[in-house]
Amino acid sequence: MLGLNRRLKDLQKQGARIRVGLVGAGQMGRGMIAQIAGMAGMDVVATADLMPENARNAYLHAKVSASAILETQDEGKADRAIRSGRVVVTSDAGMIPRLEEVDVVVDATGHPNVGAMVAWNAIMQKKHIVMLNVEADVTIGPYLKKVADAAGVVYTGSAGDEPGALMELHDFAEALSFEVIALGKGKNNPLDRSANPDSCAEEARRKKANPKMLASFKDGTKTMVEMNAVSNATGFLPDVAGMHGPSGQVKDLPSLFRLREEGGILNGMKIVDYVNGVAPGVFAVITTELDEIHEEMKYLSMGEGPHYVLYRPYHLTSLETPISIARAYLDRESTIAPHYGNRSETVAVAKKALKLGEALDGLGGFTAYGRLVTAQAQKESQALPIGLISPDVVMKRHVPQGEIITYDDIEFREKREIVKIRELMDALL
Repeated sequence: MLGLNRRLKDLQKQGARIRVGLVGAGQMGRGMIAQIAGMAGMDVVATADLMPENARNAYLHAKVSASAILETQDEGKADRAIRSGRVVVTSDAGMIPRLEEVDVVVDATGHPNVGAMVAWNAIMQKKHIVMLNVEADVTIGPYLKKVADAAGVVYTGSAGDEPGALMELHDFAEALSFEVIALGKGKNNPLDRSANPDSCAEEARRKKANPKMLASFKDGTKTMVEMNAVSNATGFLPDVAGMHGPSGQVKDLPSLFRLREEGGILNGMKIVDYVNGVAPGVFAVITTELDEIHEEMKYLSMGEGPHYVLYRPYHLTSLETPISIARAYLDRESTIAPHYGNRSETVAVAKKALKLGEALDGLGGFTAYGRLVTAQAQKESQALPIGLISPDVVMKRHVPQGEIITYDDIEFREKREIVKIRELMDALL
């Protein structure tokens, strides 16, 4: 974001700062705390985690002195500590949006129901909310954005996450009047629909990763969810259920993403997809009707046309989240948000044969993976959005492996907050 460095320095010179409240001190949260610790005009003043020692360690690794860290569940004590220059850690996620000394809330839990509660509470407290939680966003984000707009606050996804990086490419190309044909991301591991925490345990141990998180990458759910967010933000749709997911290199993208009658793989234009072989980057395939621009693109070594690729070979995940925090606070702008409402859905598919009475165990688990479909297809089939699965969801009937799980197939033993908000969204939007 051009000029952001100077604006943050100016903010600090004025004796002001953007006060950030964080929920979730896992890998993403820790990285964000460390990154912001070296920035001007911004501080993570309070962090919540189920295990407060995670938040404390995140601050210590960011070179915050132990004496400057206060652990408390008391809002009054927390606000006073922040005003005195200290930082706060707590196990109470609900406290973060309620703190007077917090301007922007960030959810970095990756847990759909927790993300739903954090976002809802932030908006109710008139706080900007940055979601490092795409799983919650694709499930209820269209409704949360409407509520945030009405409350006069910003609801946004994060820069650095792949959807945010893709939104930057899309807006850049569209502003310059290029026609955007496809938006996509690379997938850096082979698709394995059967991946589960047990099969991923050894690799997760080596990488110091959460086995369920790793399984959600391998079984494709994370890719589906991320491109779902891009779809809702841009209006682009999956060309086929689950997307094509071809293999290729960056140089292959302009020819792959053409209509079938032109030798490509597409049935239509303005689509979202993923490619095996270009990870960790994101890309936009673009074209133009103007001969003069084609000649200029050739001169600029962008290829022979008529399609060209804009490729960003990196995304820094939570290390870039401060950009979204600053845009929300300084300009009241989102990095990525569901501007087109509910355009696509990531629906739950049986990872194994599911039996009557069996509980669904969540993303990256043993029971279900996600598949991206159009919102119209989800509505017609009454497919269950993947963000709603949890151990409180129980099968009412047998569903064979590989089949979509529908609302008729399940019952909610208890309706979590995300289910209640989703019901509001379906009723009102």
